[in-house]
Amino acid sequence: MPDPQQPRPLDVDGVRAVAVGTVVWAVLAVLAFAMRDRLAEAGNGWWLWVCVTGAGLGLLGLPYVVRRARAYRDAGSKS
Repeated sequence: MPDPQQPRPLDVDGVRAVAVGTVVWAVLAVLAFAMRDRLAEAGNGWWLWVCVTGAGLGLLGLPYVVRRARAYRDAGSKS
């Protein structure tokens, strides 16, 4: 019998989190690109590349989490 005090785990696959994170990094990259001169003057020109890297890694990770979610869904339907 499960303990009623214990919260149930969330049924999430990570696709939405990765997609939203990727979009946020991409928007921040556009903003940083628009402000690149000011950022460079302040010594923070590297912020643009952090945003570009975040968006790029999100794009690389998105197919992985989609494949993983599909595999979880397929494994659950076979049970």
